[in-house]
Amino acid sequence: MEEEGWWEAPCDLQGLFPQNWEGTEPKRTVTRWCSKLRLTTGFDLALFHDDFRGPCSAAVRQTTSGCFYPRSNLWEVGGRPQCDKCGCRVRIAHSIVSRLWRQFQTTGTAIRGFSIGFPRGTTPADDRYIVLLGRRNRRQTAGEIARHTTQATGRPISCFTVARRLHGGGLFARRPVRCVPLTPAHRRRRSLWCREHWNWRDNEWGRVLFTDESRFSLSSDSHRILIWRERGSRNHPSNIIERDRYEGRGVLVWGGIMLGSRTDLHIFDAGSVNGTRYCNEILLPYVRLFRGAMSLQFFFMDDNAPCHRTVAAEQLLESEDIERMDWPARSPDLNLIEHVWDFLGRCLAARTLPPVTIRELRLALQDEWAAMPQQLIDTLILSMGRRCETCLAVRGDHIPY
Repeated sequence: MEEEGWWEAPCDLQGLFPQNWEGTEPKRTVTRWCSKLRLTTGFDLALFHDDFRGPCSAAVRQTTSGCFYPRSNLWEVGGRPQCDKCGCRVRIAHSIVSRLWRQFQTTGTAIRGFSIGFPRGTTPADDRYIVLLGRRNRRQTAGEIARHTTQATGRPISCFTVARRLHGGGLFARRPVRCVPLTPAHRRRRSLWCREHWNWRDNEWGRVLFTDESRFSLSSDSHRILIWRERGSRNHPSNIIERDRYEGRGVLVWGGIMLGSRTDLHIFDAGSVNGTRYCNEILLPYVRLFRGAMSLQFFFMDDNAPCHRTVAAEQLLESEDIERMDWPARSPDLNLIEHVWDFLGRCLAARTLPPVTIRELRLALQDEWAAMPQQLIDTLILSMGRRCETCLAVRGDHIPY
């Protein structure tokens, strides 16, 4: 057992510091000698701390790549070289350790020289030109940019070089965001609507019932589902998800959310939804009853779907004294309930046993809708002010919501 403040003298340090070596030395003395060795050699052969774990010199905890033992004492553990005497991990090649060890034994110093590497095939001006091409047309491939740069400079440049230069300029290959197309008229109406509602307070947004329809299919079209697989096993049966080209069988649902509350989830039967079905299945049993439970100041929000703007729906809302909120066309990024449908789809995809029949899909949707936290809905509704400000900042263009 080693005593406090003392440790057994390593044989390697005896060879490096033979003068006045008595077999045991204080820790701080050895630490000072090793720090001096590291500063004079310019290479971290070993980095000693005050935490000692054994009689071996390299058993001292090391935080950098280095070991006093030559290459013959190194062996592989978990893909990394490791010393069989001390167990320290060496994070550099065996040949470098062996060469520096021989150099230190011969000259007393061990300095690792750094090479400049293979010369760059592009100049700084070429790098700026590559990044400029990538910003001008973001749909170009690296090969196309390489051909344009080769024609402009007269030097052959590979697509891999182009990819590295684009990464250095902060450009990376990513999937584009899919949004609905907007015309100047759509942007103008979106800006006008946001200008009218950007200063609404939270209690005013709390009186709005946000509603929408969405379709859920048995064959999920979500591209967020990831799997763990080995290289070269892309087409293995366990790594394949069978999906129809089109959605296939599914159900159409309707729901409404409000600050502190929500409606029941309504699942339509088979068939298209027209104005008559919308009045009989949605407005009368849900919106009218929800309106009766609220105060006089109540706003009903639905999008501009054809079944929502029929004469029958307009007359029913007017007769029931339900005030409808004017909604700009092609604005799913402003509609809060779109995030609710996304959350519902994620919950269905995360189920251990996904639904395989229409009946199971109906039951799963009802369960996930009832289990959805109300805090999620309240947070979405309270973000309407920020959405309007963001839309005004981009002059009615798409917003990242």
